[in-house]
Amino acid sequence: MTTVARNADRISRAVADAYDNQKNRRGGKNAGYIPVLASVHPELFGVCAATVDGQIFAAGDAGYEFALESISKILTLALVIEQRGHREVLHRVGANATGRAFNSVSALEQHNDKPMSPLVNAGAIATASLVDAADAEDRWRQILQVQSDFAGRQISISDEINASEQDTNFHNRAIAWLLRDGGSIYCDPMEACDVYTRQCSTLVTTVDLAVMGATLANGGSNPLTGKRVVAHANVRYVLAAMTMEGIYTRSGDWAYSVGLPAKSGVGGGLVAVAPGQLAIAAFSPRLDEVGNSVRAQAAVAQVARTLDLGLFDVPRRGDR
Repeated sequence: MTTVARNADRISRAVADAYDNQKNRRGGKNAGYIPVLASVHPELFGVCAATVDGQIFAAGDAGYEFALESISKILTLALVIEQRGHREVLHRVGANATGRAFNSVSALEQHNDKPMSPLVNAGAIATASLVDAADAEDRWRQILQVQSDFAGRQISISDEINASEQDTNFHNRAIAWLLRDGGSIYCDPMEACDVYTRQCSTLVTTVDLAVMGATLANGGSNPLTGKRVVAHANVRYVLAAMTMEGIYTRSGDWAYSVGLPAKSGVGGGLVAVAPGQLAIAAFSPRLDEVGNSVRAQAAVAQVARTLDLGLFDVPRRGDR
């Protein structure tokens, strides 16, 4: 693994090449179960890298705003770890991959209605309920603020996306009640589900996503604003969760082939983190069968390999 955070030309070329090489990739389709996501133009495609020293390298539709969706889970997780500590989060939410779809009910039932991971819907709803808040609006305000702090700008909710999701989130409401039955939700179940749905309905760009990842790569400090968002000691737990379940049921394949903690969302975004160096983000709305953007996976993987960023790559003796 080489240090690339200051190698601007190499990063710029890697991002541009990934965009050029993957822009004609076919396959996949938009998320159809959320009507507003189904209507997003399927050919949109952006790629961006953000370094720990604040450099931004973007290509394509990197300024287009799209729904954050499940990538919001890592940001709320960071907030709750800050408030309650990693041990309590591990005890109440878990850290193991479910081996099932991100919205699986059977995975929950197999474990007595208790979540296994903060990055599947059941665990994410439980995590939202753990935010130390006076009421639903305070809970939402804190989650929106942490998203903004990670991005380095004010993030806003899309009323259109939120309405579309709230009108179709019956499956998540059922999950919330199962969590209640298992004693694994820590506020009113419908409040937790409502706030979780809102956190998924915010708008970000590919550049925002790269900066969010770079904040983790930078040990919890936003590289653009300098604001500390997460304690340095807590970043490792967020990255561990991303490694275990960040690409849904493809997380093991991703770790094996790319070797970076990553998180995807059904809005088409994906972000991967090279600790101490940079983050790579991409967006394109056509998804594979498990919910990951087809183009974003290919582009992020290409940049990571071009820059030799895999965490599991052991340098040869002569390279040291």
